[in-house]
Formats: sequence, structure tokens, C-alpha cells
Amino acid sequence: MISHVSGTQPFTFSYPNLGCDQEKRGLTQSRVGPLHGAPRRDDGGTSVPDPFTIVSGICAAGAVAAGFQFRQRAVRAEARIETLQAELTAERHAASHDPLTGLPNRRAFYRLAGALLTNAAGKPLIAVVLDLDNFKQVNDRYGHAAGDQVLISVASRFAAFAGDNLVARLGGDEFAGLLASPTVDHRWMEHTAHRLGDALAAPIEHGTVNLRVTVSVGLAPVRGPAQLADALCRADAAMYRAKSLGTTRQTRQLVDTHHVESHRDDPMTVHH
Repeated sequence: MISHVSGTQPFTFSYPNLGCDQEKRGLTQSRVGPLHGAPRRDDGGTSVPDPFTIVSGICAAGAVAAGFQFRQRAVRAEARIETLQAELTAERHAASHDPLTGLPNRRAFYRLAGALLTNAAGKPLIAVVLDLDNFKQVNDRYGHAAGDQVLISVASRFAAFAGDNLVARLGGDEFAGLLASPTVDHRWMEHTAHRLGDALAAPIEHGTVNLRVTVSVGLAPVRGPAQLADALCRADAAMYRAKSLGTTRQTRQLVDTHHVESHRDDPMTVHH
């Protein structure tokens, strides 16, 4: 029987020491560190930033900055690629087109005409060659600016007449075209030459002056790319024969079974 109890704390009157003192000291003397990200304080109670939080923030900020820089570089690279593509397109266009009229040049005409004839699968097309009459007189009398305006106007009218068909400036005052046609009947080709001459005959405005120019036109049928060079030669010969006729207002003459000649020989007039 217990006859006397001294002390007021539970540990005082517990069973004999079985290691509990050490456990008690461990519990009362140990410190529990904060979890990562939780506020830390030094011995003076001052809040101390958690290193893990600092490192995580730095890494996150670095990732955001790196991602932004990557996007900026990607945007600049894409813009540079677009610029280079635009420059390349412009260079290709300049290499294949006449800078004054915007029409395909001689080299481009042969390339495009060959492709059109290949895709035509044997269907006939009409090769057209036209040349301005007395064009030098325009340059001599009114200056090269007037001559340029005449060339631009003729090119625009020829292109409008041809529609979706191919037209080009071969050089100087010489133009060529490749026109789709339902037939290569002589009368049809003659009619085409006549309509083309009419389309090009309207006066051309240059400042306060109206210039009227005339053209000589030669046509020849063509089937397949192998015939292109020969057809253009025949059309060119027809055009020069038409030019040499020179006196009547409107002369159209068939030249063998392959040629149609059209000539408009109105004198150049000026209207103030």
C-alpha cells in the first residue's frame, strides 16, 4: 500500500525511470523545423527567407525570361524569313517581267508559252506578234516620257484584249501573245487581228496631248511547244509584211496557209 506521495507533477509519481526521462528531454528540447516554403525565423525572431523558395522563384523567373526570349527570337526569325521570301519573290518577278509595262519579258514569254502549249494537249492556239508603227517619231517629237506612256498604254490594252491569255513585251516596241482560240480558221484569225488593231487604236493621253499610234499585227497558229519558235517566226514575218504595205487605212491579207496579216497605217495625229 502507498503511504506517501510527494510532488505535484505526474512524472514525479510515475513508475520508476524506464527511459522516460530521456524521451521527455527529447520532446521538450527538440525543435521542429518549418516545412519548405513556410516562414523561418532566426533566434532573434526575425523572419528568414526559405532557401528552397528563393531557388524555386529564381528558376521560375528564369524559365519565364527564357521562354519570352525564345518567343522573341522566333518572331524575329519568322519576320526575317517573310522578308527574305518577299525579296526573293520580288527578284524573281523583276527577272521575268518588263519593269516599264509589268508584262512578262521575252525569256518569261517563251517559258510560259511552252508550258501553256504543253497543257493545251494539242488544242490550237494563236501566236500574235505586234509592233508599233513610227514609234521613233513619238520619242523624237514628244520625248521619252511620251514614248513610255505609249508603251504602257499599248501593253495595258493588249493585256485587256487578251484577258487570261499570255501577253509579253519582247523588247522595244514589240509585243507578243499566245491566244486561245476555238478555231484557227483564216477568217477567225483575220477577225481577231482586226479587233486587236481596233483595241489599240484609241488616242493615248499624255498631259494635254492626245497621241494616236498605229500597230502592225501578225498571227500564226501553233500546236504544241515544238512549233512555238516556228510559229513566232511566221507571225513576225506576217507582221513585217503588213508593215511594209503601209498605205491603206486597214489592210488584212492572208499569207499562205499559215499566216494572217493585219495592218493599220493611220498617220499619227495629235489632238490638243
